[in-house]
Amino acid sequence: MQPRIIAALLCGSVLAGSATAIADTVVVNEQVQVRDSQLDRPKRGITMGQVEKQFGAPVTRHPTVGKPPITRWDYNGFAVVFEHDRVIDSVVLADNLPPPAPAASQ
Repeated sequence: MQPRIIAALLCGSVLAGSATAIADTVVVNEQVQVRDSQLDRPKRGITMGQVEKQFGAPVTRHPTVGKPPITRWDYNGFAVVFEHDRVIDSVVLADNLPPPAPAASQ
């Protein structure tokens, strides 16, 4: 094997073993911010039935719109977006994120 391939494989192995960070992108005061979030929410690809079984009934079910049909369910702390009956995304609501870290002084 060539040294570059070996080095790439070793780097990939180290990165694969490291802890996975969970973060959410939010817009606060018209600025995009990324903050850590550990809030449990549905994973991409599961069905509406699985979401309801795991998280209970949503607080709000928004009407389905568009083609393909897109539906949003709101829960306390997060929202789930479906295409047909499958989760395509789930997002933490800004009110449930920890406050931003203080800016570094210069």
